[in-house]
Amino acid sequence: MCSLRSGAFWRAKEVLMLLALFVVLLVLWMLGFFAFHVAGGLIHLLLIIAVIALVVHLFRGRTA
Repeated sequence: MCSLRSGAFWRAKEVLMLLALFVVLLVLWMLGFFAFHVAGGLIHLLLIIAVIALVVHLFRGRTA
């Protein structure tokens, strides 16, 4: 077993995974917005609002 705090280790891995997912989705979104013009501006606006809501939720944490 690991002598380090396993909770902190798994939290760090979770944050790293979310950051990697964010970067991949951001690159794909920018590629679709600038290169292919697949969707209109409204879809991109809704995506930005959704990402902001997710970030706010992650920073606030559980407040039950």
